[in-house]
Amino acid sequence: MARLNVNPTRMELKRLKARVTTARRGHKLLKDKRDELMKQFLDIVRENKELRERVEAALIRAQKGFTVASAIMSPEQMEQALLYPKQSMTLSIDYRNIMSVDVPKYSFQLKNDDPSEIYPYSFATTSGELDDAVGALSSVTEDLLRLAETEKSAQLLAQEIEKTRRRVNALEYVMIPQLDETIRYIVMKLDENERGNVTRLMKVKDMMIAEQFEAKQ
Repeated sequence: MARLNVNPTRMELKRLKARVTTARRGHKLLKDKRDELMKQFLDIVRENKELRERVEAALIRAQKGFTVASAIMSPEQMEQALLYPKQSMTLSIDYRNIMSVDVPKYSFQLKNDDPSEIYPYSFATTSGELDDAVGALSSVTEDLLRLAETEKSAQLLAQEIEKTRRRVNALEYVMIPQLDETIRYIVMKLDENERGNVTRLMKVKDMMIAEQFEAKQ
């Protein structure tokens, strides 16, 4: 691991030790964040799977109903029956925070709470299969919105997990080892300088003792 290009001084050593302590603390926090994001992500994925199965089953029922109804009714009758819907819906979007990630939360409000308002036609002129198809579509609306919500949430969480993973790896395999290697280098240099100073002092001491001995002679 390549070390940082710094001067091997005690001030630099103190600064790097503080920096590596901060890096290790940040590494732990990011790992905890990544683990919690993964937990939340897996919960959402499991819910998404259940919702998708329910939505697909309801849409298949609706498609079968429309197919049978179109075989019984003429295209003109089908178009006339569904041309002017009686029910309308207002969609609103809020956001909730999951580990610093803002994920969407969809909600809707029907114009009329009367269940019969989902049928924009007279029952006397249409087939029962069309009623079943329209009812199936109406019943799946809430699950469909929740499915869109969970899929978008999973996408955003996956992006944040990948970003956090890269930061964890950068700290764990690049920055912290680089700081540790630089600290070891500075400590080695300081020890080497200390040994050199001790050696020089010992030589000076020996010279002074020798001079004093010669002076006594």
